Amino acid sequence: MTATTNTTLRTGHVGLNVTDLARSLAFYGDLLGFEVLVEGKEDGRRYALLGQEGRLVLALWQQADGPYAPARAGLHHLAFEVDGIDRVRDAEARLTAHGVDFAHDGVVAHREGAGSGGIFFHDPDGTRLEIYAPSGAEGAPAPYADAPTCGFF
Repeated sequence: MTATTNTTLRTGHVGLNVTDLARSLAFYGDLLGFEVLVEGKEDGRRYALLGQEGRLVLALWQQADGPYAPARAGLHHLAFEVDGIDRVRDAEARLTAHGVDFAHDGVVAHREGAGSGGIFFHDPDGTRLEIYAPSGAEGAPAPYADAPTCGFF
């Protein structure tokens, strides 16, 4: 099967399995600012659809029985883009105040000499997350000289 040249695919939303929906709602809602669009509270079928400005961004499904496993096939990390590096630093301050686990200290560049960069951290289930800005990280350190920062954390 061949895709037609006028077909454009865009990411619609991302679904994550979580171990504790209430804990994940506090993290993604209170700390990252997503609003609950829909929540299913039935035993065995707990979920929440989260968004911004009414647009679905993230679906949380309480059906995991253990933490995120980075060595398994599937999601590597989830990255959220913000308008500027000041917003990255604001998110870093909120997350730091709540004891979130960071992969690197402070804002780091995506690679040596890049203007784009951000913060790399984990949600309560260990899922790897990134908040970045396309510019403003000029001069920030790059953790790896020979590989993209988002590849190894």
